[in-house]
Amino acid sequence: MAKSPELDRLSRRSVMKAIIAAGVGGVAGTGTYSFFYARRNLEITRTTLVTSDLPEALSGLRIGLLTDLHRSLTVPREDIEKAVTAMMKERPDLIVLGGDYVTWRDPQFVEDVADILAPLTAPHGVFAILGNHDDERAMPAALAAQGFEVLLDARTRIIVAGESLDLVGLRFWTRRSTDVIPLLSSATRPAIVLAHDPRRVFEAAALDLSVVLSGHTHGGQIVIPGLGAIAARKFPIASGVFHQRNTTLFVSRGIGTVYVPFRLNCPPEVAILTLARRPYL
Repeated sequence: MAKSPELDRLSRRSVMKAIIAAGVGGVAGTGTYSFFYARRNLEITRTTLVTSDLPEALSGLRIGLLTDLHRSLTVPREDIEKAVTAMMKERPDLIVLGGDYVTWRDPQFVEDVADILAPLTAPHGVFAILGNHDDERAMPAALAAQGFEVLLDARTRIIVAGESLDLVGLRFWTRRSTDVIPLLSSATRPAIVLAHDPRRVFEAAALDLSVVLSGHTHGGQIVIPGLGAIAARKFPIASGVFHQRNTTLFVSRGIGTVYVPFRLNCPPEVAILTLARRPYL
């Protein structure tokens, strides 16, 4: 017996409703997972960065990188405290703070996030730069009050096993190459560039500087299978290691979130980076 048009439409409508319901359920389930678990599932990333001009005495130097904390109403103290505890358990030789300590320069969290970071210490010091979400008065003052050296378009030098290592910290808003290059070119090799924006790797590579440490991308924050980190496509890499000529870039996924309090396929991380020497290319 032939199916009536009315029954046929009813069947198709039922199938469509089932598909939509499944889709909504999947999205809701993914959102719940991204909010309650994925954005707080902290990982320790241990990576070796090979450089061409590293003296043997500096090979094996371990650098802890902590960035993009985004302390805010949606990023609680506990998330950052967990990252600080994890960092100290790793006992790095040097710690770098990569910026975006709060979100949208929110003054109510400036002192709070600096207080959370206070336990950080390392044999060769803790150095900080600012991100695009940080103001340039209250935030550096709060960090300096905790004993951290804040590099605002500035260069400093540490001595490790008798060898010197320059650290160059760039402001996020120093964007023009004509402003960036004079500061970078004054560094003694080897040098590590601390730049919130990973696109600074191109200026560093042009000047043959060894390493660039960055954040800013959040690793894309939401990484969709088959599409990748859509929000980070304008950067050389969303997260991890990237090589440009003789320069090695590392981009951290960071700790916090911005815009939406979700992470998907992109867990927060504390990065422990070990320097190693390679033959010059």
